[in-house]
Amino acid sequence: MLEKTGVATQEDLALVMPSKERLAKGAVAVIECFQRIPCNPCYTSCKRGAIIEFKDINDRPIINADKCNGCGICVSNCPGLAIVVVDETYSDTEALVKIPYEFLPLPQEGGYVTGLDREGKPVCRAKVVKVLNTKAQDRTPVVSLAVPKELSMVVRCMSLDDFYSDNTMVCRCEEVTLGEVRELIRKGYHTIDEIKRISRAGMGPCQGRTCRQLIMQELARATNQKMSEMPMSTFRPPAKPIKLGAVISSLGGGECNE
Repeated sequence: MLEKTGVATQEDLALVMPSKERLAKGAVAVIECFQRIPCNPCYTSCKRGAIIEFKDINDRPIINADKCNGCGICVSNCPGLAIVVVDETYSDTEALVKIPYEFLPLPQEGGYVTGLDREGKPVCRAKVVKVLNTKAQDRTPVVSLAVPKELSMVVRCMSLDDFYSDNTMVCRCEEVTLGEVRELIRKGYHTIDEIKRISRAGMGPCQGRTCRQLIMQELARATNQKMSEMPMSTFRPPAKPIKLGAVISSLGGGECNE
């Protein structure tokens, strides 16, 4: 129950979730405020009249989703941090989630953070698209995160800690990180050859002798495949580094010390 755990149940959430039709039209605020308390800054700050006027200061907020354009003013004005904005039209594979964030330091735009669910559990790697900080004492900074579209209604907070160790270097030859590999997998590249061709991982001097196994492990974890059943990457000669002198000698060019 919400009173005991502080986490909304699916029944609670069903009462405030926008319809699929509204989500398909663009950004919209989602107000996860489930208790009657004397509070109405969301209503007074909304310039579009999307939040219906309270008859009683203790009323729970009700939003007219058709009037909401997802501007996020209510997000920064809500003292309970109970409002987010979700835009599932951000891209084909990602949604944009605007969340309130009260901690310092603020994340850097263009960086990556760990997306958390309502219980504070890590659920994904998220890119910081924008940080809005008006520096007004009564307004909370708003961080816009790009998250996998299927998690738009799951991600509700974030951690600056790199839970997924995305900065780990997977392919040292081509300097491809684990985070880059994971992002490619989220975009739909689900074979090692696809990842190799778009990132060059495995095309360096070692010919993938280190990174191939690591990439396959990540593919198996993310797509529920068995490594034993995955197609191997394409091998092209030379399969391992050789000296130039050996090539020249094989062509009848005599000995070479290079």
